[in-house]
Amino acid sequence: MPPGVEADEQELNQAIEKLVPSTRKDEVLAVFEAMDQSHPHEECWYLPLIGVDPAYQGNGLGSVLMKHVLNIIDQKGLPAYLESSNPQNISLYERHGFEVIDRIQIGSSPPVHPMLRPAR
Repeated sequence: MPPGVEADEQELNQAIEKLVPSTRKDEVLAVFEAMDQSHPHEECWYLPLIGVDPAYQGNGLGSVLMKHVLNIIDQKGLPAYLESSNPQNISLYERHGFEVIDRIQIGSSPPVHPMLRPAR
């Protein structure tokens, strides 16, 4: 998402209400709040999702997707930000210039690692 584009908070909240058990909602909302607080204040591109069908993982498709979007971002001369919810993906993002800037873990949630890639 380029600078100035925001996620649909109402849709996200509806999904949480619908999908998250009531006993976990406070924890999930706290994780999202911490993620929001870790988001850079400077203008940057936000990469909330990148995914490859599990049947095709391990073939370099994630790197191809990442290179494509980073080429666009580099042309704009802006930094990029993402959160890795899968520790196995951190090395992929580091190979593309991202650095872990925080670690978020609340209650029994899995760790989330906010990562920033400086402008190039």
